[in-house]
Amino acid sequence: MRRRFFTHMPDPLLLTLLLMVLAYGLVVLYSAGGQVLVERQAVRIALGLFGLYFITQIRPERFEQFTPLVYAGTVFLLVAVFFFGVTIKGAQRWLDLGISIQPSELCKISLPMMVAWIFRHAALPPRFKHLFAAAMVIGLCTGLIYKQPDLGTSILVAASGLFVIFLAGISWKFIFGAGLLTALSLPVLWQFLHDYQKQRVLMFLNPEADPLNHGWNIIQSKIAIGSGGFWGKGWTAGSQTQLDFLPEHSTDFILSVLSEEFGFIGVLALFLLYFLIIMRCFYIAQQAKNTYNRLLCGALTLIFFVYITINAGMISGVLPVVGVPLPLVSYGGTSVLTLLASFGIITSVHSHKKLIQQ
Repeated sequence: MRRRFFTHMPDPLLLTLLLMVLAYGLVVLYSAGGQVLVERQAVRIALGLFGLYFITQIRPERFEQFTPLVYAGTVFLLVAVFFFGVTIKGAQRWLDLGISIQPSELCKISLPMMVAWIFRHAALPPRFKHLFAAAMVIGLCTGLIYKQPDLGTSILVAASGLFVIFLAGISWKFIFGAGLLTALSLPVLWQFLHDYQKQRVLMFLNPEADPLNHGWNIIQSKIAIGSGGFWGKGWTAGSQTQLDFLPEHSTDFILSVLSEEFGFIGVLALFLLYFLIIMRCFYIAQQAKNTYNRLLCGALTLIFFVYITINAGMISGVLPVVGVPLPLVSYGGTSVLTLLASFGIITSVHSHKKLIQQ
């Protein structure tokens, strides 16, 4: 008997939480960018939700089977960016394929898939040969993205692969050793940064040194956050946003808009939804029936968490500004499509868990 397609529903709890965050994001985006941006984002969200539903129908073993092909396709697109990419604001990161796509965003799915694929039959914790292979696939994607240049995304992509290694049970001695080595190599790595990247780090340390130029973004963001207080100034009533003092208020700094207009209580509500999403995804990962699915779901959840942490740290001055959007809230097509696709993989693992063999 032939199996019917479109019979597996996404996890109801996870889907409800995602819809609540997406709706909240559209409300904030209306204030930050107006009706036109909301309409465009709504179309992208609709496409992303359809993609989530479609991916939910695919059996998880199919992801495992086609992982090398997916990874190779992503690397091909990253290389194509250097020859056919569109340059925006001095960075060549996008491909125009009728619609603009950012291949580096796709790596946040394909890279953890590939690292999990390397470990799928390995005894855990992984041995050196598996770690070496994982390091090669992580280094390839990270290096190509860094050369675009896109330091922020390259760090996130590298983290998405490293999370798989972490979840595979690598020794804490190795983790602390790698951290110490990275810290000792920072003076050398500094020499390879572009001038604007060095400027971002310096402004993070002392934004008041250049308040009308390089330090403007973070200073205005802090003003917006502080002026929101506990309850906020009210929807569409944020002065920093409406008077255009706050830069990139529909993308990277949209959390500053939310803070100013909805206050601490509004930010707390959003972060509570994020927390519930993360906990539900970890539960699904823990319930997965094989190594590949557990590692992949866990890594996709951790990278979602890191997205939130870096954006929140960036707009509050705790971390340097690296151009990381707030997941499911910031305006942007490739980001929301990629995130919803990753949740589609997680819901696929959940909906097919009774069919997956050890």
